[in-house]
Amino acid sequence: MADGTFAVLMLIAGLTDMGMNHCGTETGCLGTSPTTPRLAFSAGQVLERRAASASEIYLRYDLGHKRGPFGNAVGLSVGEHGETWVGFGSTYTHNFGNGPLYAELHSMPGLYADNGGFDLGGPIEFRSGIELGYEGRNGWRYALSYDHRSNAGLYDKNPGIETVQFRVSRPLR
Repeated sequence: MADGTFAVLMLIAGLTDMGMNHCGTETGCLGTSPTTPRLAFSAGQVLERRAASASEIYLRYDLGHKRGPFGNAVGLSVGEHGETWVGFGSTYTHNFGNGPLYAELHSMPGLYADNGGFDLGGPIEFRSGIELGYEGRNGWRYALSYDHRSNAGLYDKNPGIETVQFRVSRPLR
């Protein structure tokens, strides 16, 4: 998945959900509704593809509202060699029935500084991915996350990187 596949999947799933569950409501297709804000911390590895394997930590805050089926999130990651990414974007969560299992897709444009670490080709980098997890009765989530970052061809150099992480998120209400 060395491209924007997760972003496209998020858009297709979210628009399908919006058409089936949100457009016929009082608030309309992209009406605002409350959701539980969350603070997530994850740690993992950049996969050895074009970049050398390296550790990364990632902090994400999911805002307390949705527009239709789409949530909003702010993220910050720091790599082992000082690489830093900060971004803002959308999330889409699908719960499997009434059980504790869920999948979440995200797509977040952001700014990247290699700080002497891996060069992704330029300062504008897009992060998209999937999280598969379990939500406990207390609202805490535990998940495995996979994401891709690249500049979508904005610059001549576009190596892209993938990250696998374990994520823990806590509800803030």
